[in-house]
Amino acid sequence: MEEAEGKGRATSESEQVSLKDKGNEFFKAGNYLKAAALYTQAIKQDPSNPTIYRTFLHLVKLTKALADSETTITLNPNWEKGYFRKGCVLEAMERYDDSLAAFQIALQHNPQSSEVSRKIKKLTQLARDKKRAQEVENMRSNVDMAKHLETLKSELSEKYGDEECWKSMFSFTVETMETAIKTWHETSKVDARVYFLLDKDKTQTDKYAPVVNIDKAFESPHTHSNCFSFLRQYAEESFSKAACLVAPKSIISYPQVWKGQGSRKWKHGQSDGFFVQFESPSLQKLWFVPGSTEKGQSLCRDPEILDIGAHELLPRLFKQKLPNS
Repeated sequence: MEEAEGKGRATSESEQVSLKDKGNEFFKAGNYLKAAALYTQAIKQDPSNPTIYRTFLHLVKLTKALADSETTITLNPNWEKGYFRKGCVLEAMERYDDSLAAFQIALQHNPQSSEVSRKIKKLTQLARDKKRAQEVENMRSNVDMAKHLETLKSELSEKYGDEECWKSMFSFTVETMETAIKTWHETSKVDARVYFLLDKDKTQTDKYAPVVNIDKAFESPHTHSNCFSFLRQYAEESFSKAACLVAPKSIISYPQVWKGQGSRKWKHGQSDGFFVQFESPSLQKLWFVPGSTEKGQSLCRDPEILDIGAHELLPRLFKQKLPNS
């Protein structure tokens, strides 16, 4: 019975947090009526929760303050202070573009005000930062690698006459790269793995998995050679049609393809990120996906094609053959 009551309390607390978070989202979007309704629901679920009360009261105060400033402007449209107060309220609401517009009108009515000028400078930066943070979040949320792999698509369609065959290879590569990028966005890292496009008619799926972890492969020439031998045999015995290697740059002790002879063609400096090496019996391609941190969020840049001859991470796994042979 106590356990059931505990679960009930946990569920209720979770619902309150969810309602409060949703209310916050509507509040930031400027939909104050919807935000107030959600806060009210959260309060009804737990009338003793002071956090929700404080949030709700903050909304009520800001909404009233905004209405008061609008009234002041209506009564005295040439008075700087009305616009200044409106700008301050909008700033507290994180409506930075609207706040900036209010302060700019205030400056028109009092061009000598250093206080208003400081606010405009601050809000200009806040608006810019908020816009960039939204852009970063959009890039993190909307991962679409197909548009960056048009060259691969063309090469596959030229080398393989069977449309179903080359399209499956292309989709396989896109999905592998997108999965790696989403993982990087969530955790700031990827695991070293080789993904195989298995033959649905020939592969013994109870014996061969589509993913092989190779986290030790790049520790030394010895581990690299052993891993390559294993993977080559795996590709052959599993009847794989293609393979995609994903390897984070940070774990690679050998081969460090961005150094030595490869350094002449390396354009990414000390950038963190990961490599994606695609291979089929008729084609090899290699990309580097730079990673960075912006606005406190992990972000992958667009994949950059590399010279496979200068930066190859693993030798060929498949026996090379002519297309359609």
